Amino acid sequence: MWKAETHGRDLVSLMVLLRAASFWEKLLIPAFVFFFQKLYPFAQVNDPSKRTAAAAGGCILVCRETLDRVGGIARIRNRLIDDCALAAAVKEKGPIWLGLTDRTKSLRAYEHLSEIWNMVARTAFVQLDHSIINLAGTLVGMTILYLAPPSAVVFGLVSGQESSFILLIGILGAAAWVLMAILYWPTLKLYRMHPLWSLSFPMSGFLYSLMTLSSAVRHWRGSGGAWKGRSYSAAGSVDG
Repeated sequence: MWKAETHGRDLVSLMVLLRAASFWEKLLIPAFVFFFQKLYPFAQVNDPSKRTAAAAGGCILVCRETLDRVGGIARIRNRLIDDCALAAAVKEKGPIWLGLTDRTKSLRAYEHLSEIWNMVARTAFVQLDHSIINLAGTLVGMTILYLAPPSAVVFGLVSGQESSFILLIGILGAAAWVLMAILYWPTLKLYRMHPLWSLSFPMSGFLYSLMTLSSAVRHWRGSGGAWKGRSYSAAGSVDG
């Protein structure tokens, strides 16, 4: 409330501290927050001059007048990613704000890989606008950024004695891996996790790539966008 009133924001949202207790949560939940921030840079979300809009569905404050002005809940009733859809609708009318907090914690547990997989696969292809081009670009980008460095390290260690050029590839791969870990560290620090977890980030990226591909496959099979007994089509209609 203070943020909304003091800074004149029509919508304020906080991404609460998600649970990261099990192995799969530690491997994937901080990475989820990291990728969310890459997809929706908070500085751009909070800049009224930028079109980027996002919100975290677990904690959103919006004034009633603003909600009525943008068409109410009916405006987003057919949207699977309804929190970000609401943020986009509100930002058309006025400024919004999105931030992180470690003072409010989520109790929802994701003990098994399948639970996180289904959460991501439900919306990933929707986020890509059901575009094969966007999907291909995402998978290529994820491969280059997160899988190539550790692969280069392994290749350099195995074959480095045969060629100084191959050894150089391994060294560059290691440097990229370390840089990746450094960039990931602030998110791990927020979750009070050991710095060594940063070295697992390529595996996190690999699994998220597979989840994204799985989301597309589910859509093509007609089972994508299933949520609470309803199925959301590419056009935004709801069945069930």
